[in-house]
Amino acid sequence: MVNFLDFIGRILISSIFLLSGYNKIFNYSGTISWMEGFEVPGFLLAPTIILEIILPILIIVGYKTQLAASLLAVFSITTAVIFHLDFGDQMQTIQLLKNFGLAGGFLFIAVNGPKEWAIEVKKKYVRL
Repeated sequence: MVNFLDFIGRILISSIFLLSGYNKIFNYSGTISWMEGFEVPGFLLAPTIILEIILPILIIVGYKTQLAASLLAVFSITTAVIFHLDFGDQMQTIQLLKNFGLAGGFLFIAVNGPKEWAIEVKKKYVRL
């Protein structure tokens, strides 16, 4: 049961990035305009989309999970500070704290790794 819940947790924490990457693909020009409003160069959108699609998939399937989780933790904190550091706007404060919470979850995955339901799990062989 623990392995199943770990797998479900990896799906849930990764889903926000998969959906965000998907939405950025279909609103590419609008996202570039929004990013440039924060003085972030538009050419960073393509690597962002790749990061938001590939790393969550790696976490879900359990391959290079600790590396992917570490990178997404750094990404979450970075984007929180760049895009959501407006304490005068309650919604932006909530977004900031959401990103910090996601970073905490990814750090937990980075420290503990995936459980049994992962590609990278080493099989234990019993010697007879």
